[in-house]
Amino acid sequence: MRPHREKPIPFMKLSGSGNDFILVDNRDRVVAPKRASRLAAKICAHRMSVGGDGLILIERSRRADFRWRLFNADGSEAEFSGNGARCAARFAHLKRIAPRRMRFETLAGLIEAELVANGRASSRTSELDQVKIRFPDPKGLRLNLRVSANGVEREAHFIDTGVPHCVYLVEDPEKVDVIGIGRPTRYHPLFQPAGTNVNFISVLDPHRIRIRTYERGVEDETLACGTGSIASALIASLVAKAESPVTLIPQSGLNLTVHFTSNGRTFSDVYLQGDARAVYEGKILPEAWGY
Repeated sequence: MRPHREKPIPFMKLSGSGNDFILVDNRDRVVAPKRASRLAAKICAHRMSVGGDGLILIERSRRADFRWRLFNADGSEAEFSGNGARCAARFAHLKRIAPRRMRFETLAGLIEAELVANGRASSRTSELDQVKIRFPDPKGLRLNLRVSANGVEREAHFIDTGVPHCVYLVEDPEKVDVIGIGRPTRYHPLFQPAGTNVNFISVLDPHRIRIRTYERGVEDETLACGTGSIASALIASLVAKAESPVTLIPQSGLNLTVHFTSNGRTFSDVYLQGDARAVYEGKILPEAWGY
């Protein structure tokens, strides 16, 4: 790409409980499909460009209100993101792409979302401080795995909530080496070829969980993770007597709420609710990706 020949890209920055995303209305292909991956890796770079955990392109759909494409900060395309989905829904409503109750296409399937305020459904934009999304039923549950990471073998659990998640139960997440354990776990043979996200949780009581997450694609700890919060709540219900609804307390301090119905080792009616704040908007100038 030659920066001096490129046009600025209109965008909005949104943050979902501390996960920040760059949102672009791409219904008219302001970002060409072949360009998206490299562009994401460039503009998601902190201190060098806009900075963010991912790039979300909102595109046209024939069977839903819109379709999204989500790219991680390393340029890889992701199947799903819970916090990203909530940001996409808020963006789509603010830009009048979708009503307050909407459906959109992802690589993980059709997602239902609703904008709510103070725990109630609302159509008043000034009150749209929360987004609630319904997840596809999780799959791939594996309990009591033995995972060697950083020279120590630990018990872990696994479930796919749209993307793969490994969950460690720990005494105090604040004392965990999230990167030192998370990175080798992410690449552990048990989770290949896709790899896994890695969560470290402490169950405070049946309805509250403290969580820290190492995210693949970002390849670092993030301030929150929606799919990881769901994975952790579901795993905790099986091995630590957690009960729906569960409040997850991430590093950002901006809590997420998970609702679910359990039937033995299967789950349905899985919802994630939390904030999705519109932080700022403008135009990404060509120099932001031309370095």
